[in-house]
Amino acid sequence: MADKEFTYSDVSEHATKKDLFVVVHDKVYNASSFVDEHPGGEEVLLDVGGQDATEAFEDVGHSDEAREILDGLIVGKLKRQDGDPKPKTYAPGTQPTTKGDGASAGVGLYAIILIGGVLAFGAYKYLQSQQESQ
Repeated sequence: MADKEFTYSDVSEHATKKDLFVVVHDKVYNASSFVDEHPGGEEVLLDVGGQDATEAFEDVGHSDEAREILDGLIVGKLKRQDGDPKPKTYAPGTQPTTKGDGASAGVGLYAIILIGGVLAFGAYKYLQSQQESQ
């Protein structure tokens, strides 16, 4: 890990596609060389450029391979100062816990889509059989 320390002000100055720093778990990464290769698209990285991207990084549930790539981009660590945003409480390498029924809401959405598809198919077949009997 690089020994250089960056403040939020330092990091915020690197928020363009060709010069892009992000903070994840109080470590500063230069993501400039990875913007075009990012599987989620460049917009995702540009949205968090020059900022603390810990929450966004963990919410996606990145793979071990993604974490290894991130390790290769490290340029230093964040030096927190008074007035800086407070860090999210994620342990490095863990997923955040879902509040409420976040997982069941996703399953419910799939169930609704599936039921809607079945009903649409049934309606289509019914209307088709009605036209044939005329």
